[in-house]
Amino acid sequence: MKATPTALPSAVLFDWDNTLVDSWGCIHASLTVTFEAMGVPPWTEAETRARARRSLRDSFPALFGDRWPEARTIYFDHYASHHLERLRPLPGAEALLDALRDYGTYLAVVSNKTGHFLRSEAEALGWTGYFSRLVGAADAETDKPALAPVALALAPAGLTVEAFSTTGGWFIGDADVDMECAHKAGCVPVLVGDAADCDFGPYPPAFRFDTCLSLHDLVRRLGDTISVPTSRNASLQV
Repeated sequence: MKATPTALPSAVLFDWDNTLVDSWGCIHASLTVTFEAMGVPPWTEAETRARARRSLRDSFPALFGDRWPEARTIYFDHYASHHLERLRPLPGAEALLDALRDYGTYLAVVSNKTGHFLRSEAEALGWTGYFSRLVGAADAETDKPALAPVALALAPAGLTVEAFSTTGGWFIGDADVDMECAHKAGCVPVLVGDAADCDFGPYPPAFRFDTCLSLHDLVRRLGDTISVPTSRNASLQV
């Protein structure tokens, strides 16, 4: 694994939760309410952080069997009532987005958070304008780590997944599912955070950064010495 990247990409895809924002408190509380209502022992917060990686439609059937639609309703009701009041940007996240935008980088999000929640959080933070597309769970035919949401996120730039790969695009995330998605897309997997509980297996990160702040510092250094293509960011299309 190289120490740091040596060039800025023309396109970056971001994960959302625990990459750009801290919403674990509300996710954990909503899961706890759901587990208790369904008669399932709730996870600890550490277990939530370790296990809440896949989208709801991919994970709830295994957790709740045929009753998973009922569990989905309970979860959505609680999360919708509380998520915006508990939403916090992670340190350095907005500075990182500013820097990449300043250097003309195409930006989009591929998250396993349900799409309408993802977009409402971006709007609440005033971040919608950074991204050409915000793709959440159930927006595409399949969810991350499948490639359908990646293709959807790249579409406003006229990029295919293959073109994203060959031009050295980055996928920035905090978890094993993000690194798996990046490898499947053939792009550069960039890990933010310690990810101490992740087993990356055959999908290791190419680069690791402790925080968005450290990645921001690198982006600024690279941007001061390397030119990148003119921004291809388009208005939000979902």
